[in-house]
Amino acid sequence: MKSGFVAILGRPNAGKSTLLNALIGEKVAIVSAKPQTTRNRIAGVVEVAAHKGLHQAAQIVFVDTPGVHKPGSHLDRRMLQEVYEALETRDLVLVLMDATRRVQLEEAAAPSVELPAAGVDEEHASGAKAQLDSVDRDAGVETPAYQPLVHHPEAANTVPKRERTNWASEDEFLFGLIRKLDCPVFLVLTKIDLVPKDHLLPLIDTLTKQFNFAQIIPVSARKRDGLDILVRKIVDALPVGERYYPKDQYTDQPQRFMVAELIRESILVETGEEVPYASAVVIERYEEPAPFVPRKKGAVPARAPLTRIAAAIYCERDGQKAILIGKGGAKLKEIGTGARRQIESLLGTRVYLELHVIVEPNWRESKAFVESLDWRNQLERLAGDQITEKHLGEEE
Repeated sequence: MKSGFVAILGRPNAGKSTLLNALIGEKVAIVSAKPQTTRNRIAGVVEVAAHKGLHQAAQIVFVDTPGVHKPGSHLDRRMLQEVYEALETRDLVLVLMDATRRVQLEEAAAPSVELPAAGVDEEHASGAKAQLDSVDRDAGVETPAYQPLVHHPEAANTVPKRERTNWASEDEFLFGLIRKLDCPVFLVLTKIDLVPKDHLLPLIDTLTKQFNFAQIIPVSARKRDGLDILVRKIVDALPVGERYYPKDQYTDQPQRFMVAELIRESILVETGEEVPYASAVVIERYEEPAPFVPRKKGAVPARAPLTRIAAAIYCERDGQKAILIGKGGAKLKEIGTGARRQIESLLGTRVYLELHVIVEPNWRESKAFVESLDWRNQLERLAGDQITEKHLGEEE
C-alpha cells in the first residue's frame, strides 16, 4: 500500500478546513467565515481502498495548517510555526487558492490579469479550458506550461486594500515557502462552484507562472466536485509505506481538544469582529460517564449517559468579557447552547457544559500562555498531573 503526510497550505479563508472535513467525512476542524479560525496543526486520516486500474490502497494523513498571514502577535507567530512544522514531515503539499478572491502578487498587478477576458492568449486559454473541462470527465488536471490568476468580480468589494509588509503580500510569502520544497506540490483551486469556469482561466495562468505545480485540480468541497480526482492524484504521488495510524482512526486530536475547538467555533459564530481573535478556550474539567452495564440482557438506559465539561473562555479586556457574557448572561448561554449541540453530536452522549469568562490581558503576546493552549502541551501536563496524583495516593 501507499502512505504519507500531505500538508495543506493556504491563505486565511482558502477553505482548508472545509476541504479537510469533506475529505475525511467527519468534522475534524472547525469552520467559520472569519480568518485565522485554525490555530493548530490538525491531522485527518483517510483510508483509500484499492481500485483496480486506478490506484493502490493507501492511507493519506492530511495535515491542516493555520492560514498563512502576516504575524502581528506571538499567537500569530506560533501559528506560523505550526505551518513550518507541518512542512518538516510531508510527502506532498496542497496549496489552496480561493477562486473567488484576488491573489496579491507583484506580477499580477498588470491589468491583463484583472479580468478573465484580458491577457490570456488563445493557446493558453484553450489549454486552461481543457484542464477545467476535464474535471467534469473525472480526469486529473495536469500542469500546463503556463500559469494564470484572476479574481471574481462579485468579490471585488470585499478585497482589502493591499498593505505593504516585509514580504510584500501574503500570497508572495506563501509562494516563497513552497519554492523551498523538494516534494510534489499540487495547486488546488477551491470554491469553484461560486465562479464561472471561464473566470478561472486567468487565475490558473498567473499562479502557474509563480510555480511549476505537479498538478492543478479545481474542487468544490461543498458540492464534492473534484475530490475523487484529488484523492486519486495524491495516492499516485505518495510513496509505498505502512499505515501511520490504526485503520479506524480519523484524526490525531484528543476529544477534549476537539471539544475546546467546538466551543471556540460557537464563539466565532455568535460574536462580532473583535472578540473571536482575542478569545481562547481551555477545558478545566472533563468527566466522562462510566460505561453502562445493563442489569438484564437487552436492557437499555432510560437516558443517554452524561459527560460533564467545564471550560474557561479567555479574552483580553473587560469590554470583551462583557460582550461574551451579554446582558443577563444571554450571549454566554447562546455560545454554550450552540457548542453543546455540536459536542453531543461528537461524543454521542448528553453533555452538561459549564462556561465562564476570564480576562487575561494581552494573552496573545504571552509566550507561556500561547504555548499552554497547544493540546500536545496540555496532554503532557495532564499526564504529569496524573502521575503526581498517583504518587501522592500511594504515599497516603
